[in-house]
This record gives sequence, C-alpha cells and structure tokens, in this order.
Amino acid sequence: MSEISVGASSSAPSAFSAFSARRLVRRLPVVGGIAAGSVLLLAGPAFAHVTVQPGSAPKGGFATVDIKVPNERDNASTVKVEVSLPTDHPLASVMAQPVPGWKVDVTKSKLAKPIEMEGEKIDEAPSKITWTAEGKGIEPGQFQQFPLSVGQLPSDTDQLVFKALQTYDNKDVVRWIEPAKPGGPEPQNPAPVLKLTAADAQGPADGKSGAKGENTAASASTSDTTARVLAVGGIVVGIVGIAFGVLAGRRRNA
Repeated sequence: MSEISVGASSSAPSAFSAFSARRLVRRLPVVGGIAAGSVLLLAGPAFAHVTVQPGSAPKGGFATVDIKVPNERDNASTVKVEVSLPTDHPLASVMAQPVPGWKVDVTKSKLAKPIEMEGEKIDEAPSKITWTAEGKGIEPGQFQQFPLSVGQLPSDTDQLVFKALQTYDNKDVVRWIEPAKPGGPEPQNPAPVLKLTAADAQGPADGKSGAKGENTAASASTSDTTARVLAVGGIVVGIVGIAFGVLAGRRRNA
C-alpha cells in the first residue's frame, strides 16, 4: 500500500504542472489579443480625428496644409467633407488642390471688417470649402488628404480653428466642431486646429512652411506610437515570463 501511495504522490505534481502549462498555452492567444487591443486603444485616437497636417505654420505668411479625413466607420463611406474657415481671422487666399474622385466648391462671404493684403483692401474671403465624392468616397479602413494653400496667416492669434462636418453614405454626420479647452480633456469630436508660431520659428513663409515642423511632428508621432507598442509588448513578455517562472518553481519544489 505504501508503494502505491508514494507513486501517486510523485506523479501528482507532474500532472499538475502539465495541466497548468496547457492552461497557459490556451490563454496566450487571449493575452495576445488583449495586448493587441491595448495597442489599438493607445494608438487609435491619434488617427481617428479630422485634423490639419502639419499642425503648425508660421504667422504672417502662406502655408500648404492638408485636411486629413480618416473613415471611422466599418460599414459606410465618407462622401462629403465640409470645412468652415475661420471668420474671426479670415484668410484672403485659399486655394484647393484638385483631388481625383472629388468635386470641390469654395464659398465666399462678405467680411464685416475688410482686411488688407499686399496693399489692397479685401471685403470678401473664402468661408467654407466643400468636397463631394464623385465615386465611392473614403471607404472603411482608408483616409483622404485634401491639400490647401492658405494665407496670409494672421499675426495676432496663436491658432486657427477649421470646424468640419464629415458625411457618410448612410446619412450619418460627424461634427468636428468642439473646441479644446487649455488643460482640459480632449473633446469627443475636436475641431481641427492649425497652430501659429513665431515667423522665425520655422523659417521664412515660402508656401512650403512647416516642412521641417512636419518632419519633426511625424518623427515624434512615430516614436510615440513605437514606444506604446514596445511598452505593451514588454507587459505581455513580463506576464508570460512570470507564468513560466511560477511553473518552473512548482517543478523544482516537486
């Protein structure tokens, strides 16, 4: 009887360890899925909004910017984008670069207070730009950039707000019009913003302003996303390491 008891006792830890190992292997896909979801959760918001790219330009000059519009729906395409130009600091010159598959309309409005540009008084300025898809539009999983040449950028403000409406082919409309409050949380649907910097901060305003800043911003964005991915990956590796360490300890104790 004693031999049977000893045999059962010595095999139990081994069986338990094997069972635990199988449970760990079954759970690894779940851990991986959680990690992947964490990466998307961390990186996703940076790409989900309508934004102005690059995000900054020097005051007093002209700049070329893109209105970047991602599709955040799984079952609908974006077929219209409307961008309201700032009226508190109007832009006398706004030119849209043709985008294949899209029709563009520029609406002008009378100014309450005329502005002066290159020695001429201007009493009307572009107030809204509308892009309408002539084909499928921006399909799920895609984004589109709409280039604009804008100027003369004002010198008496630190930012320009471009409120936008994004219309889907299922009639849903997302209103990117919420202002961000300094020091507060980001709104659910923030309005696209172009930050204005000192004229000498990014070099002369030559129509290509922001090239250096765009590269820097892109590099920072890439580095930030990479750091987040590596951080989540490190957590997963740590969890797996701890689990295997526990199993190894149980085997040694056995």
